Amino acid sequence: MMKKEVSIAPMLDWTDSFFRRFVRLITQKATLYTEMIAEQAILKGDREKLLAFFPSEQPLVLQIGGSTPEIMAKDAKIAEDYGYKELNINAGCPSERVQAGAFGACLMAQPERIAQCLEQMQKASRIPMSIKTRIALETPENKDKDGYDELKNFVKITSEAGCRKFIIHARKARLKGFSPKENRQKLPLNYDVVYRLKDDFPHLNIQINGNIGSVEEIKHHLQFVDGVMIGRKAYADPYFLGQIDSLFYASKKPTPTRKQIVQSFLPLLESQEKPLSATRHLMGLYYKTPQSKLWKQTLMKNDLAAIIDFLKSDI
Repeated sequence: MMKKEVSIAPMLDWTDSFFRRFVRLITQKATLYTEMIAEQAILKGDREKLLAFFPSEQPLVLQIGGSTPEIMAKDAKIAEDYGYKELNINAGCPSERVQAGAFGACLMAQPERIAQCLEQMQKASRIPMSIKTRIALETPENKDKDGYDELKNFVKITSEAGCRKFIIHARKARLKGFSPKENRQKLPLNYDVVYRLKDDFPHLNIQINGNIGSVEEIKHHLQFVDGVMIGRKAYADPYFLGQIDSLFYASKKPTPTRKQIVQSFLPLLESQEKPLSATRHLMGLYYKTPQSKLWKQTLMKNDLAAIIDFLKSDI
């Protein structure tokens, strides 16, 4: 029986090292992902800036955007040398900017190309590979279908190339005429398709993603799949993650209070030059509490002294 997993999705401009270290004060067990990093950036960019992480961020997965087998293989070896325990291929982002780089959701139409990448990456490193994708590309031909046949074919080809873990965002992707936001808001979710995939591929690790925002929903999905990936909810309401370790990993360690979390995060803020860019990740800490408005106002002052004053208050 596969071990169940709860993870936080890779989110561009959000899941940087500051956010990951903040989240680790709330959950030590949930799997974290980096922001997506393009294949060429890893090969030719500032690797220390792009890839370095703190040991406390583990378990941590590196998400790569790319489709060139030779480059992806070199990236895999570099990632292994940096200490990543898993590599995730982005085959689900519908952004036009990502499509221009020949990766993201457009790769759903090219499973053979991903298979070639996987084969080369596995020759170059021993890191387990996973794929994050969607159900299918929405086309005029399949607009009224659930997309399962396309998804099944995609998983069959890429799993035969060595991938054993798939995170499925449970909706289709439309590449033309829709922004990423419109893809989220206008295309319906279909969780049953992901459940069906697990039934047909019981030997694979199948995980689900898409508008999951409560522990009750996580519990429900874990009856049918091997893992649940939380997206925007983890950023908007990070303290909700404090339930993850005890409910899904049998941890006995109590969740710190919000003030304790801020207190623990202070040394990181103190190490920053002004403005305090990391404070943007803390905005949702008091989500839907009476202190929410004051907390946001405090952070917007971009002043460490104001945060310390907040911690000293009786609120």
